[in-house]
Amino acid sequence: MAIEVGNRAPDFELRDNHGRTVRLSDYQGDKNVVLLFYPFAFTGVCTGELCDIRDNLPAFVNDDTQVLAVSADSIHTLRVYAEQEGFEYPLLSDFWPHGNVSRAYGVFDEEKGCAVRGTFIIDKEGVVRWTVVNALPDARDLNDYVKALETV
Repeated sequence: MAIEVGNRAPDFELRDNHGRTVRLSDYQGDKNVVLLFYPFAFTGVCTGELCDIRDNLPAFVNDDTQVLAVSADSIHTLRVYAEQEGFEYPLLSDFWPHGNVSRAYGVFDEEKGCAVRGTFIIDKEGVVRWTVVNALPDARDLNDYVKALETV
C-alpha cells in the first residue's frame, strides 16, 4: 500500500545517473520534492512522462521545488537514458537492494520487478502532501502535478 497524504515520507539514499548520492533529507527545509517512480528507462510511456517534465522543467526544478525520478534501472542505464533524452534532472537508481525505496513507498510490483507509476509531492518538512499511483500502462497527467504544487 502506497504512503498516504499526511504521512512523513521515508528518507532514502540513492545514486543518480552521474553516480552522485542523493538523499531525500538533503531537501528538507529547503525545497518541496516531486518524487516520481516509473517502471523502466527506454519504454514508451515512461519516456513520454519524463519528456513532459523535461519540456516543462521550470515548474519542477526551481528555487522552491526539485523533481527526483526513480526506477530500478542501473545508474549506467540511467546515464545513457538521460543523455539520449536530454534530461537535466536527477534519475535515481533503485537498483540495489533491488526496489528497496519503491517498496518503502508502497509502489513496487513484485511480479514485474519494477515500480508502478507512483508520484509523491513532499513538502519542505518531509510530509507527503499529494500522491497519485497508476498501473504500469497508465500515464500520469503532468497538469495534476502542477496544480498540486500550487497548494504546497
